[in-house]
Amino acid sequence: MSGIIKEFGDGLILRRSRAEDVEALVVFNHKIHAEGEWDGKGLDAWTRDLISGKQPNFGVDDFTIIEDTKDHKFVSSMNLISQTWTYEGVPFGVGRPELVGTLPEYRRRGLVREQFELVHQWSAERGGLVQVITGIPNYYSQFDYEMALNLGGARMGYAPGVKALKDDEKEPYHLRAALETDLALIAELYESGCKRSPIAAKWDMALWRHELSGKDRHNINMRLLYIIEDDRNESVGFVAVPPIKWGNSIAITAYELKPGVSWVKVTPSVVRWLWQFGEEQAKEQGKKHECFGLSLGEEHPAYQVYGEHMPRKREPYAWYMRVPDLAKFILKIAPALEVRLEQSILNEYDGTLKLNFFRSGLRMTFESGKIIGVENLGTDTLKDCGAEFPGLSFLQILFGRRSLVEVRYYVADCSVRNDESRVLLEALFPRKPSNIWGIS
Repeated sequence: MSGIIKEFGDGLILRRSRAEDVEALVVFNHKIHAEGEWDGKGLDAWTRDLISGKQPNFGVDDFTIIEDTKDHKFVSSMNLISQTWTYEGVPFGVGRPELVGTLPEYRRRGLVREQFELVHQWSAERGGLVQVITGIPNYYSQFDYEMALNLGGARMGYAPGVKALKDDEKEPYHLRAALETDLALIAELYESGCKRSPIAAKWDMALWRHELSGKDRHNINMRLLYIIEDDRNESVGFVAVPPIKWGNSIAITAYELKPGVSWVKVTPSVVRWLWQFGEEQAKEQGKKHECFGLSLGEEHPAYQVYGEHMPRKREPYAWYMRVPDLAKFILKIAPALEVRLEQSILNEYDGTLKLNFFRSGLRMTFESGKIIGVENLGTDTLKDCGAEFPGLSFLQILFGRRSLVEVRYYVADCSVRNDESRVLLEALFPRKPSNIWGIS
């Protein structure tokens, strides 16, 4: 069979996906990942959309497939969704493996590891300096991933939290489905909102068009886009909402307003619309409707103006992060780190920051507040380090999920040897929560 990447023996092969694999992949992913009828529909649609070749950042052959040719069945699979993220505005390549799964009877044979090695290679060839993934708790740690970046986070409320209009009051804002002519505004508002998030995914117009009209209506990872208009039918913002209810709740996952438009005035109208939208979804999907939410990360302006009506707080989970060449990544984001340093008490810093990761290390060299060199260190050069971060714990401060103090608290053998290193680390890597709308 042509296109074989590796043969494992006994009829088991690793290969890339082809267009004719679509239905077999749909059946496989449904069997492995589906949790209920509507979740299954969403997964089926996501798989079909990806392998269709219509998504700007995904190819027909971007799934890996391990096939048992004796029985003509797929036994393990995953994929790579390439994209660009930004670190304080500095773009960097990202590879997102997803839909990782193996039939139970074929597990514990190293099949997933073989595929990770392959997609990591693909990601590197495409300029991916970081790989990210969501999913199984603890599982991906074995492939050098660390849960080091906020994922989600929400405020949830119930029917009493939907503020009703008074009898003589008209709805000041309404929502309508977005059109292609609205995408420029949505892109502009999204970019503006990303300034609140140190790390963000970069969306171009091709991706926005695909999100609006290129995906199946029930794709579990698509978002329905709606424009917020005032009583003069002028656009003032947008929201994004999943097409499939999350259990008994409905949540907005993106919400942005034009500068100068009041969050206080608009948010009650958005919540009333959301509650009604949830009721319609519940009827369509045969689910209960008991809860509404704003799933906008750890922090968002809407929480400040409407939080008291949403008593339930859902803490962020985490993205798994992998940085195969830390020195290369640090050099890439050096302009952002230099801005942080310039705004600190070490703005003209000259010197070296040397970090010990026990099995490896990192050295950063500074001159007049600029990063003039970064290098990975081997185990024979780890003496006299300014700080120690066991395992992958350094990624916690690199991506802003935890402060240095927090990492030192929960990782007992993390230590800082001197005040200069402490102040430098806190200046370069402050705790700054992000909310990423990853491309899937």
